Amino acid sequence: MPAQFDARDRQLVIGAVAVMFALLALTYFLRPAPAQQSIGIPSTYSAEWLGAKAAFLLLQESGYQVERWESPPNELPEDASGTTLIFAEPTERGSSAERASVSRFVSNGGRLLVMGAAGANFAPLSSAIPIPDSDLTPKPFTPAVPSPLSRNAPEVTMVAPDQWKTLAPGQISIYERQGKTGAVWYRYGKGEVIWWAISSPASNGSIREKGNLALLLNSVGPPGSRILWDEYFHGMRRSLGSYFAATPLPWAGAQLAFLFLIILFTFSRRSGPMRPLAVESRLSALEFVDTLGSLYQSAQAAPAAVEIAYQRLRLALARRLSIPVNAKLPALCEAAEEHLGWQSGTLFNTLSDAERAMRDINLENGEALDLVRGLHGYLHRLETQRKPAEERTSWK
Repeated sequence: MPAQFDARDRQLVIGAVAVMFALLALTYFLRPAPAQQSIGIPSTYSAEWLGAKAAFLLLQESGYQVERWESPPNELPEDASGTTLIFAEPTERGSSAERASVSRFVSNGGRLLVMGAAGANFAPLSSAIPIPDSDLTPKPFTPAVPSPLSRNAPEVTMVAPDQWKTLAPGQISIYERQGKTGAVWYRYGKGEVIWWAISSPASNGSIREKGNLALLLNSVGPPGSRILWDEYFHGMRRSLGSYFAATPLPWAGAQLAFLFLIILFTFSRRSGPMRPLAVESRLSALEFVDTLGSLYQSAQAAPAAVEIAYQRLRLALARRLSIPVNAKLPALCEAAEEHLGWQSGTLFNTLSDAERAMRDINLENGEALDLVRGLHGYLHRLETQRKPAEERTSWK
């Protein structure tokens, strides 16, 4: 027979549904706010204004062996001659080991094209710093010195360029505007490094501007060169898990797992064996004690409780000491001190206080409890002193 759907189960299910909706609401409010003016990122997958999809496809159609690089830098080819590696303002910062792998690639004869201060982090001996600039107006840069990089490009435009802080020996400023460097070239080992102040000359929205395409073609090398356009540090990994990590799916998976655990808990709770609740026996000694204590409390019979403990102790002492039950307190206490080793003064005070409390109709419950405990303490001592003697008698 199936178990009934009781009120507690309904409350549990309602609570689970409420928690699920709370998680959904939390996910909604914590989602990234959409940008008011999204221009994208310089990725070859992006068709937005700052994306580089047009430049990537153009290089493919122009005979270059261009490919998206979605592997870590330690997998770069050892023979780097004739290969250009591009970092177009990566959104992630590489570790020291990853930057060392890029430096080794350049030192082995590779060409490194980095854009913006973020790309310069991967270049050896770089000193570029980001410059916050909300002005998106293209700014013209002109060649500072004759160079193969400026061939057919007497002017290029850059949007919100970063700054090259200090030119080291051997580093040449190729493009400048009002004393600010727009492009830098220098050698490192067997290879060379090219830095652009920003990736906008290669972007979808600016590659058609005067001189920008020529600067890109001059920077990547002659036709037929192999070009590795980094997407690894734009968050594109070869593993499927790294792709889903950038989507809301992990949050959705966590919510589904939580909901599954709640369903499993409710199912296991109702599918287990049905056992009746344990009912305490009416004959339990503890129930008798509780009932008797309640009666004394309701009747305000604290003196009676003291009297019962007092009479019990006197009777036990009289039997043990072989004296009359109605013996005077001094005689009883002296006999207890002589035969039991008890202090007669302390026993006399306890028994005297008990006799007084028995006649006090206004006796407080706390005082009565203390007296009863004291009387029961003497009874316990009497019982423990009796047992060794009884054991020796039974052994003989």
